[in-house]
Amino acid sequence: MTAPAELDLPDVDDATAEDRPWVAIVWNDPVNLMSYVTHVLMELFGYPREHAEKLMLDVHHKGRAVVSSGTREQMEHDVARLHAKGLWATLQQD
Repeated sequence: MTAPAELDLPDVDDATAEDRPWVAIVWNDPVNLMSYVTHVLMELFGYPREHAEKLMLDVHHKGRAVVSSGTREQMEHDVARLHAKGLWATLQQD
């Protein structure tokens, strides 16, 4: 009797780079008021005031906050909209 052949299967937990979501990040800046950042997050993403304020406080105290996630194309669009409102924003793969 022969031993079964070992198969070299990929780990289930290994996600390819394409499968990982992208995120839009808003960064703290010395220009925009906290109330304005809250307003922009509510306007662009439809967040309720409480959620927008929590994100704004993360930006203020931690220096940044992830404000949306999705495909690279969606995050490029979100970052462009944030830039159009005068916020400092970038995207990265999560």
